[in-house]
Amino acid sequence: MLPHPTPPLGRARRRTRAARRTALGALSLAAACSLLATPATAAPVGPGPADAHCAAQARLHVPGAAHQQADCLDELTTAGTVATGHTDPADYAGLTPPSGVPGIQIDGYFPDTSTTNTNHGWQHDSQFVIRLPDHWNGGLVVAGTPGNREQYANDRAIADWVLARGYAYAATDKGNTGTAFYRDGRRPGDAIAEWNTRLTQLTSAARAVVTQRYHRPPARTLATGMSNGGYLVRWQLENHPELYDGGVDWEGTLWRTDGPNLLTFLPAALRHYPAYAAGGPGAAEAEAALHRAGFPAGSEFLWPYHHQVYWDLTQRIYREELDPGYDGDTEAGTPYCASGTPACDADYAYPDRPADVHRAVGRIALTGRIGKPLITLQGTLDVLLPISQDSDVYARMVHQAGRGSLLRYYRIEDGTHTDSLADAFPDRLRPMVPCHRSAFTALERWLAGAGRPPADRTVARPADADPATLLTSCPLR
Repeated sequence: MLPHPTPPLGRARRRTRAARRTALGALSLAAACSLLATPATAAPVGPGPADAHCAAQARLHVPGAAHQQADCLDELTTAGTVATGHTDPADYAGLTPPSGVPGIQIDGYFPDTSTTNTNHGWQHDSQFVIRLPDHWNGGLVVAGTPGNREQYANDRAIADWVLARGYAYAATDKGNTGTAFYRDGRRPGDAIAEWNTRLTQLTSAARAVVTQRYHRPPARTLATGMSNGGYLVRWQLENHPELYDGGVDWEGTLWRTDGPNLLTFLPAALRHYPAYAAGGPGAAEAEAALHRAGFPAGSEFLWPYHHQVYWDLTQRIYREELDPGYDGDTEAGTPYCASGTPACDADYAYPDRPADVHRAVGRIALTGRIGKPLITLQGTLDVLLPISQDSDVYARMVHQAGRGSLLRYYRIEDGTHTDSLADAFPDRLRPMVPCHRSAFTALERWLAGAGRPPADRTVARPADADPATLLTSCPLR
């Protein structure tokens, strides 16, 4: 279980907007991963390396990078990178990784003015990692991180598994990190908008590096990620489909100018949960209000944890990024304030906010106009980004945009936003990691012309499945 980040308490707000958004970084919209499933250990396939182990290391150059460091490693997965310092275990927890993937790792950063990422002692944002296995299958996987984590956050959830399958892999910190990410940029929405720019930048650069290493461009480039990383997949396939062959969106964050978005449902959670938790005559109505806001019936056992860890901090820091004027000179609101407290986020009403707030959200909003195949999956018991307010809506957007033939959408029964909770509630939750892997392989077959994925559906949790089976199996049919 990853620790709860410390909220920014009581700091005076920057007095000018330019000074107000200078340096630090943001929370995770997903505490992403103790991630219980064991990665697949299939041997790499395909044409293999263009050169002997690491022979091309000196020739590799990341276009646009301000700094890079290439290292020849006997092990690119976390089985080796933890020991050699080529990952940051603080970004993840859990999982026994695969092994046996030698190759080259390039760490570096693109030009940037913010300094929240302290990996390698660089104190420089827009850091990236590119991993190039000796035994290459011809493909490239790119990822943005969940929440506001650093570039290694997906190492065990995604990177280990795709590297073991022979893919080259690249990931970015998205240009700002930490629980004060809203300080980056000059205008509201700048910090989130930068995430999209940085993944586009990394994808183009990684494709060039792959071509340098293997003497031919990737035959297939796939985008994937969870939570904020899933949002990036959606945005990239809408805005830069020319860079990708397809993507897998794992519980991506939905931003819409008119809602729903997290600023429309999190205030209701903050406003009504205390009365629900207190019991008494108001508890039933508070519970009904939470259900109306999108938090599904049957998820009540998850509400105490999310109230303590996620709802409050997430609402305050993302509201600060997009609507800094709501709380005056206070930075990111007042933690755990009661409804009725002046400028309390529990009383935040996004529909009533000024037009410039809606324009800020519009700068990062999604449209549903994807240009390449996309598989979306989300758990039905997600209570950070409730499915009825997120992926259900996004799937409708894609169909309304006339792009339904490019989408497959799977609602995973009893999945939740943070897989580590499946360890705490093994009889009530199913881990999402094996479902992501099933979706990824379904996308591979789809793109190869080996069969279209199953139609959109709710993937039922097998009634007789034991927790150990759910750790490794999630058939989509």
